[in-house]
Amino acid sequence: MRVARVIPCLDVTGGRVVKGTNFVDLRDAGDPVELAARYDLEGADELIFLDITASSDDRSTTVDMVRSVAEQVYIPFTVGGGIRTLEDARTMLRAGADKVSVNTAAVQRPELVSEIATVFGDQCVVCAIDAKRRPSDGARWTVETGWEVFLHGGRTPTGIDAVDWARRAVALGAGELLVTSMDRDGTRAGFDLELTRTMSSAVGVPIIASGGVGTLDDLVRGVTDGDADGVLAASIFHFREHTVAEAKAVLAAAGVTVRPAGA
Repeated sequence: MRVARVIPCLDVTGGRVVKGTNFVDLRDAGDPVELAARYDLEGADELIFLDITASSDDRSTTVDMVRSVAEQVYIPFTVGGGIRTLEDARTMLRAGADKVSVNTAAVQRPELVSEIATVFGDQCVVCAIDAKRRPSDGARWTVETGWEVFLHGGRTPTGIDAVDWARRAVALGAGELLVTSMDRDGTRAGFDLELTRTMSSAVGVPIIASGGVGTLDDLVRGVTDGDADGVLAASIFHFREHTVAEAKAVLAAAGVTVRPAGA
């Protein structure tokens, strides 16, 4: 039986949590350690921390933040951003992270996925995919056109088909995919359900849907229509529009199996 996970996402830059729209226009959302502790108390299943400028600025994710979070929370958390080598992954896991997320470096050197999976296990490797729809005629989008992988926090197009890359990443050892729709990010228009559903049908590992949550019903549709195993949100939690407990209550009322808040 699938148990849907509710996962707050904390995009971090300069030691602060930020949130933007389509990966730009960032605004401050608070202290990462304080937010992590709050979500732990609210009953989040997991947390994901992404240093959104680590790859583009060529610097490492802050290890001190990871250690501080590990001291404050008791739920699993994933750390991504600037993880370029097996040693980077080892550092984050030793600092207290349960999983590492790889994106830019994995596309540039796919062997990184298998290296981490071989040493720490597939369950420790999350492959994050930032995907943007390809326009069919310059004016509208269709699922048949596919999605393109972008790197460096959405700054660099690759020409790589996102679904093809997802299949390869899983074959290399990724145990989970974090799939973010760049088109929906921060728009509050709901997940790109076609993207999430297509990814889910293409691979045999859990999919976390990301990008576009504006209401709690969007989380429900991410699971029921998007076939996601986990639903990720940021703004609605960071700015106290809703709590994790409220999200789980809405999911449960819609017939989605969730772990009780605080369980």
